[in-house]
Amino acid sequence: MRWIVLIGSFIAYIFDALEVVILSIALPDIREDLGLSATQGGLMATATLLGIGASSITAGWFADNYGRKKPLLYCLLIFGAFTAAIAFIGNFWIIMLLRFISGFGLGGVWGIVSAYIVETWPAHRRGRAVAFVLSAFPIGGVLAALLARLVLPDWRLLFFISGVGVVIPLAIVAFGFKESAEWQTARRNSTDETATVSVARIFKPDLRRTTLIGTAVCSLSLVAWWGSSTWLPTFLHEDKGVPMTTVTLLLTLLNVGMFLGYNIFGIIADKYGRKLAIIISLAGTGLTLPLYVLAGDEQSLYWLGPLFAFFVAFFGLYGSYLSEIFPTEVRTTGAGFCFNIGRGVSALAPLILGFIAGGVGLSTGLLVCASLFIVAAAMMTLMPDSNRRPKEQHQHSDREPTVSL
Repeated sequence: MRWIVLIGSFIAYIFDALEVVILSIALPDIREDLGLSATQGGLMATATLLGIGASSITAGWFADNYGRKKPLLYCLLIFGAFTAAIAFIGNFWIIMLLRFISGFGLGGVWGIVSAYIVETWPAHRRGRAVAFVLSAFPIGGVLAALLARLVLPDWRLLFFISGVGVVIPLAIVAFGFKESAEWQTARRNSTDETATVSVARIFKPDLRRTTLIGTAVCSLSLVAWWGSSTWLPTFLHEDKGVPMTTVTLLLTLLNVGMFLGYNIFGIIADKYGRKLAIIISLAGTGLTLPLYVLAGDEQSLYWLGPLFAFFVAFFGLYGSYLSEIFPTEVRTTGAGFCFNIGRGVSALAPLILGFIAGGVGLSTGLLVCASLFIVAAAMMTLMPDSNRRPKEQHQHSDREPTVSL
């Protein structure tokens, strides 16, 4: 059963990533078709991330109180339906609203699939398992780039295909997943099975410091990531003069590098610890992004891009790390709060970089993003290690975790 959860979660997160990435790729065509300014383009990305941020409390609370399966189904249904609906809308403000609502679904998937894997896989393999599932993000990015090559400049068709495709993970989760046995056991062992878990629990003295610093680390790194990734296609095309067909190829190479990085860093996390792996990932991203931005010729972009993207493994590492440092009863709430509040705060990044683009240029904004990765790495040193070190986890994890009806 754990393999069904692994593959099903991987496919679900592919489509989660696809829905996020298509906006960045289609943004130049959307702006041209609807006559939008750079600031308005940034607002569209901001609306999505604000919805994701809003989901940090609702989706996590729902999953910790009512199980993992139903909330995951609802999240997939929400972002699939509202992404497809955009294909039929021509009004900027209505598109903004639909992207905001779809963000509710998009934000919930990350925390729920991370909890599912942590609760169904042996502790000494969790780093690799969660990193593998979340490495679906660059695969979703590759799929978005390939679809874009086929259908752009028809951005409406791109959104429709992406939204309708969510029926695939919906069917897998609906018919293949069972409820997490660890969550069910935790509910049975609670003093009152009918009591709901409060969000306030993650701000009690034993978890408050972890919650606040974890949220700060996620916020800094995700502001840097969404700020840079949203505008990177536009930067390559308009500032570097790279044709859009080549831009999609460069984005594909970025995602290949990211996929490799997720899985290699997953091995590092299991062997040397989640915290150290995250610090290396953040620092490496901050050091290689300026090299990519300042590359003097197009050929350099072909190898500097994958190198930069290789270090963007913190996305996958956060999943296992944050899920382990919070107890089962608030696992999705705590991990989802740190990560998705970070995504919500990062909603400002595309908008800010849109303003910068009209002033001193995107390259300066991208260099600011690089510095934020370094600050996040420094703050990560203040976070606790996982509840148990990898070697200790191995000793206590010979029995395979299960899921049950």
